[in-house]
Amino acid sequence: MSDWEDFSGSYRKGEVSFLLRRMAQEGFVDVAEKEALIQSGRRHYSQMLSPESQPSARYMALFDEACRANNARMARDCLRLARLIAARPLHRLALVSLARAGTPVGVVVARLLRELFGRDAVHYSVSIVRDRGIDAAALRHILAHGHPPDSIVFLDGWTGKGVIARELAGSVEVFNVRHGTHIDAGLHVLSDLAGAAACAASCDDYLIPSSILNATVSGLVSRTVMSDDMRTDDFHGCVFYEQFAAVDRSQAFADELVRLALAQSDTLPRAEPIDAAAARARSQSYIGAAMRRFGIADVNLVKPGIGEATRVLLRRVPRLVVLRDPAAAEVAHLAVLAEEKRVPVEIDPHLPYHAVSLIRSASDG
Repeated sequence: MSDWEDFSGSYRKGEVSFLLRRMAQEGFVDVAEKEALIQSGRRHYSQMLSPESQPSARYMALFDEACRANNARMARDCLRLARLIAARPLHRLALVSLARAGTPVGVVVARLLRELFGRDAVHYSVSIVRDRGIDAAALRHILAHGHPPDSIVFLDGWTGKGVIARELAGSVEVFNVRHGTHIDAGLHVLSDLAGAAACAASCDDYLIPSSILNATVSGLVSRTVMSDDMRTDDFHGCVFYEQFAAVDRSQAFADELVRLALAQSDTLPRAEPIDAAAARARSQSYIGAAMRRFGIADVNLVKPGIGEATRVLLRRVPRLVVLRDPAAAEVAHLAVLAEEKRVPVEIDPHLPYHAVSLIRSASDG
């Protein structure tokens, strides 16, 4: 598995080790076909990938604007997470980001731990799949490479409904029982909309710039996949989009966040405690109301928050986008995507988030 450990995507060596098995760019499934297969139960979403395309110039301009408006805040939140993690007693830390949304966060936090706090931090990025759990082969690999169980810290970008946070907790518990370990399954995120994370910099639904791009801000790595030919000791798979290298922003984005974080490290105020209970109640209340209002039986078809709403428009079949304020800069990219994909947009001034996307049910035809 040493070859995989050395795989850093388009990041510099030492920034991250993707514990993923690289797969050929073939066997892609059209988005509409994938949606039908998922909702019919004939295939799990983790068994299929749809091809990614190079972002348009118009969309990249929106990404650049998102960076100008929100990079400083994202950097500040990465710094807050780094400070909290640096307080852990063990010297050598194993940061384990959840690919892909967690990967840029892990790159930045690991750099801050090393450069600002003088901590020895190694960064791995691994796959986790809803209903399938964390990649157990990747965890075994990390432990086998000299990292004690209590040195492992899990990182992700944000929570939407808290599904992945709960998936992580459940699957790590199973791993601990099977292997006699005591890995802490607590998830560290920048924004916890669901009140489900162990540690979060905030509970605000703000535009995390890396949430609006796919591979070109995540090391040119695809969403992770569990191929049909996987063996017990195989890592989950991914596709490496080398053809997008000319437009890749992964390393430059992380470098800018580190620079911004270091610049504000002496003036960062103490973080206010996060009201996770309030975030959890808000999430549960909204999701229940949305399911009743729109006649939705499957909670997986409701995706609250900017990050999750963007994912739906990029790689699922959207039914509707709901925006609190269509003039807000945070949702400009969603308006463009909705226009390009001809997805209806509804305005709800009372929405507790900036945006929510609903996935089209296969029964709607």
